[in-house]
Amino acid sequence: MINTTIATLLNHSNHLPTKAVIRIRRCIFAGLSISTFFFMIWLMYTALSTQIPLTLRITFVTLFTVTLPWMVIGFWNAVIGFFLCQIYQDPSTIILPAEMNPSDDRAITSSTAILICIRNESPERVTRNLEITLQGLISHEPNTSPAINKHFHVYILSDTDDETIAQHEKSCFEKIRQRWQDYCSITYRCRTENTGYKAGNIADFCKHWGGQHEFAITLDADSLMTGSAMKRLVRMMQSNPHLGILQGLVVGLPSTSAFTRLFQYGMRLGMRSYTMGSAWWQADCGPYWGHNAIIRLAPFIAHCDVSNLLTHKGSDHTILSHDLIEAVLMRSAGYEVRIYPQEDQSWEENPPTLTEYIRRDLRWCEGNLQYIHLLTLPNLKWMSRLQLLLAICMFLGSPAWIVLMIVFSTAIYISNTPMDVINSNPLSLLVIVALFMWYLPKIAGALNVILRKQERERFGGGWRFTLSFTIEMLFSLLMTPITWLNHSIFIVGLLFGKKQGWMGQSRDDHSIALLDAIRQFWPHTVLGITLAVMIFVSDPKILPYALFFLGGLVLAIPLAVLSSQAWLGKLMQSCKLLSLPEEISPPEALLALKTSALKTKVQ
Repeated sequence: MINTTIATLLNHSNHLPTKAVIRIRRCIFAGLSISTFFFMIWLMYTALSTQIPLTLRITFVTLFTVTLPWMVIGFWNAVIGFFLCQIYQDPSTIILPAEMNPSDDRAITSSTAILICIRNESPERVTRNLEITLQGLISHEPNTSPAINKHFHVYILSDTDDETIAQHEKSCFEKIRQRWQDYCSITYRCRTENTGYKAGNIADFCKHWGGQHEFAITLDADSLMTGSAMKRLVRMMQSNPHLGILQGLVVGLPSTSAFTRLFQYGMRLGMRSYTMGSAWWQADCGPYWGHNAIIRLAPFIAHCDVSNLLTHKGSDHTILSHDLIEAVLMRSAGYEVRIYPQEDQSWEENPPTLTEYIRRDLRWCEGNLQYIHLLTLPNLKWMSRLQLLLAICMFLGSPAWIVLMIVFSTAIYISNTPMDVINSNPLSLLVIVALFMWYLPKIAGALNVILRKQERERFGGGWRFTLSFTIEMLFSLLMTPITWLNHSIFIVGLLFGKKQGWMGQSRDDHSIALLDAIRQFWPHTVLGITLAVMIFVSDPKILPYALFFLGGLVLAIPLAVLSSQAWLGKLMQSCKLLSLPEEISPPEALLALKTSALKTKVQ
């Protein structure tokens, strides 16, 4: 009875025109989010003592309000996604239009460019992944010819500026071109200048070859998609001529790095429910992540040029996070942007250490904050402006959390008694509710696994999954405040002209030396210990609550060093902990990688 009621609500008025269904879903989501938003503000208000000055009360409530949008929307995305995954065997059937049938096997008639964007990367990694993709494309399927020249063309788009790597690229890619010349054309191009970063790289392709193809599948250097996944995206695009971008769900490749295993285990659990829930109400205004996706080239070329959107005299303001901007421009041109929210043999590699993760994260931070200047772009849908605003809030919430922690600790320290600042019972409730909402996407993903025997087996069994999930949640509690402070320091630096830019990434496993960790994370340790001591001196009973937010800062240095150690990754692997489904039962495509991360065998 309850499931039927929820199903009716989630799939409300399925027989109405599509626009009406989407409108109803968005109204439901807005009502849930707004009411939760004000409920959380009320909780914060009641957690504050009536004795504190009005200015301090306003400061607390304002800072907390800034942290809420990302948390509240993530919470309801996860709740809706959880029920969709529980009620429907294939939830994508109520997410995507009926004509976009993922099981469709109609003939592929279009021409698709496969774009691999690289910069100072290992060409061996790229060719290894490309070989797997091409093998899948020529495999026999109904209505598919073994010769794929007519329908798929590979373009390796290099922005490499290291001459040694460039020469190595040229040699490697010429060999793979010759091996596959009877089946698929492979074009290698290396730009001499990295104008426009990745967006400029793709724009250069569009200028020279874009008119020759109907679609383009975008890949990063660490991306891996099977041929069947690519064909599925192409067929779904063919079935819907109004679809401009279709983003596939991307999951992490198995890894031997302890940090990567910890990080992407949580991502894997949180992603499906979160993405399913967001797709339910965002519908045709979905996301684009810049890789492992397919785009319709004609409208992309006509409407999605981002090169001149930021024009400020005397400084370089090249767009870094181009993907979301391209998505909102595509939508404003009248084309749909959707996500296919099912795991579909589409992978990426995640950073091997905390320092590499931060480097990537700060580039995203700088890119997302550029959206502040683009909120007033003409002709955008209101949903598109909301997406830009949420992308900004994703990072602006971090300094709000840090300042809130500093103000709270200082207020407690200088008061006669903590009760002059807080009401203990409402504060306890606020902390519990906030933590639950923040981590619900992962909790929802874990419940989806626990409640289904087949899913438990995919993750290595019930007890292994439970232990792995517990370890990951502790890791997340430590990681979250570290990222908050990184964002905060970086945003302050941006105000004074500091930039992250587009730097190369180290994708191979490596360890972090203690001195390097101290140099990078001493501010975290100093701030964490200082605030913890201030709270402990004021009232030791408050410290356990504070450590949920301060523990990661205090332990940032040992966490960075420990999570980079090869022995810890090997220990996790030998104990079958934090293992992804692909590690437990590797698909045929991944076996060709011949990586040590796939040697786990659950007894």
